[in-house]
Amino acid sequence: MNTSSNSSAQIDPRGPRFGAAITSVLLLVTVALGLAAPLPSESLASRLSEPAFVLLAILSAVFAWGAFAGVQRHPYGVLFKALIRPRLGAPEFLEETKPPTFAQLVGFLVSATGIVLHLAGVPYGLVLAAAAAFIAAFLNAVFGLCLGCELYALLVRARIIRSA
Repeated sequence: MNTSSNSSAQIDPRGPRFGAAITSVLLLVTVALGLAAPLPSESLASRLSEPAFVLLAILSAVFAWGAFAGVQRHPYGVLFKALIRPRLGAPEFLEETKPPTFAQLVGFLVSATGIVLHLAGVPYGLVLAAAAAFIAAFLNAVFGLCLGCELYALLVRARIIRSA
């Protein structure tokens, strides 16, 4: 989403793409771990200790951090700002923070759904949720297409949520 540079709540759009690249790799690992694991066992304790569950729970917490603290305070955003951004030229444009923050909320809801499905013993519920989140993160990282940002724009146009 291109915006003018007059707003104070704007970020370098390469930051969320950097975070999406990290997230997509971790989600792909989550999917692989989930597919390699046997179907969820009857024991809640064993489901809680499965590597795919632990990794998705961590990613869900990272999504929540971005959604509720804002993308400027997101761990990947801080890492991008400190280590990557100083080595790059100026961005072609800046973007508002609300759409990528909303996208983090969508990522949180998708990953949390996978966690709930896994804890309920739904076969491949965690894998399907992680795969859906992977597709979104991959599209953002590789093509700059933020599905959560597009959903945000649709909801603003439909007047379901307020614009930034």
